[in-house]
Amino acid sequence: MSHAIRIKALSVNNAWKGRRFKTDAYKDYEAALLLMLPRLSIPEGKLELNITVAFSSKSSDVDNIAKPLIDILQKKYGFNDNRIYRLVIDKLICNKGAEYIAFRFEGIT
Repeated sequence: MSHAIRIKALSVNNAWKGRRFKTDAYKDYEAALLLMLPRLSIPEGKLELNITVAFSSKSSDVDNIAKPLIDILQKKYGFNDNRIYRLVIDKLICNKGAEYIAFRFEGIT
C-alpha cells in the first residue's frame, strides 16, 4: 500500500544554497560515460527509465547515482529529463571491480 503525504517535493536544485560546481571526479565520470554510451534513439513522449546499478559495497545508496546519470543521459541523447514520468532503480551487489550500470528507456502512455 502506498502512503501519500501532502507536501510539495523538494528538488535537488532547491536543497542547496549557492552554485554547485562539478568535481574533477564528476567531470572524468561524465567524459568516460559519454564515450561509452551506445547510440540509441529515445522514444517520443512520456518516458520510463529503468536503471540497474551493481555496487561492490552494500552500503552504497541507490538513489545517489540517479541525478548525475540522468543528467549525462540527457546530454548524450538530447532529451529533456522532465519527460521521465517513471523511474525504476534496482540495486545489485557484485564483486569489487565488476561494478556496472545498465539502463533502458521505454515510452509510456
